[in-house]
This record gives sequence, C-alpha cells and structure tokens, in this order.
Amino acid sequence: MRKRIIGRDIQQPEQTQRNWLKVIELAQAELTSEDEVYPIESALIEGGLGWRAAESGEQRIRLLFDQPINIEYIRLIFHEEQQQRTQEFVLRWSPDGGHSYHDIARQQYNFSSPGSTRELEDYSVDLHGVTALELCITPDTSGGGARATLAEWRVA
Repeated sequence: MRKRIIGRDIQQPEQTQRNWLKVIELAQAELTSEDEVYPIESALIEGGLGWRAAESGEQRIRLLFDQPINIEYIRLIFHEEQQQRTQEFVLRWSPDGGHSYHDIARQQYNFSSPGSTRELEDYSVDLHGVTALELCITPDTSGGGARATLAEWRVA
C-alpha cells in the first residue's frame, strides 16, 4: 500500500474551485416561516449564522431565480446540538417557475449529541434552466416540537 502524510492545513481542491453563486442577488426567497434572528440570508452566505424556522413542523424554502440559471453543485449543511431527532428533507428543482418540480435528493438523518450534530450534503448535478429550487424540511419525523434549521445552502 502506498501512503503519504499530508498537512492538516491543506485545503481540499474542490473547496477552492467552487464558484458559489451570490444567490441573495439572483433570487427571491419564499418561506413558510422564519425566526427574525436567523433569516434565510444567513444560510445563503459564507460565515452566516444560518436560518431557523419560527415554529415547529414541516418547513418549505423556495429560491425563485430572476433568470433561469445552470447549476452544477449544491451544498446543504444542517447543524443541531440541542435536540436529538430524526430529520428528513427533500431538495427539488423546477424549470418552469415552480409549476412542476423534479427531486434531486430525499434524505433522512439522525441528530444525536455529541457525536452526530452536523449533516453535510454535497450534490454534483447537471441542471439547466433552473428557475426555482425548493427545500422541504421535516425537522422531526416523530412529530416532536423541533424547529427546522439550515446552517448553509450554497449553489454553484
């Protein structure tokens, strides 16, 4: 077996090659709810605090692009340290202004402190003429009182 030791300060090549879109300049957001301390803009920019729903239950976030765009990469990061739960989300895209949607991913994840508090989802896609992205989050599949959160949503 061939091995080599690499320094911890070396960045992964994909991190430096992504040309993240400035979604807050290219799209309008529609949301089912929003905590005013954690607005959606915070999840769409690097280093933001992230988004959080103002109430429990299923939440929907739609990004409606001003002009159709092409998307090659989508990153979602969810973070939960306070409440153990099973979360489910569905990520969809639309070519026709939201009249029809096509699934990109459907995922369930267990948040369990201290070991499983962060979920990172990276999707390499080839989407042309995207007019809308939709993220539906069920924060607790057992129906508990958890509020949906989204640490980061990036698009390239």
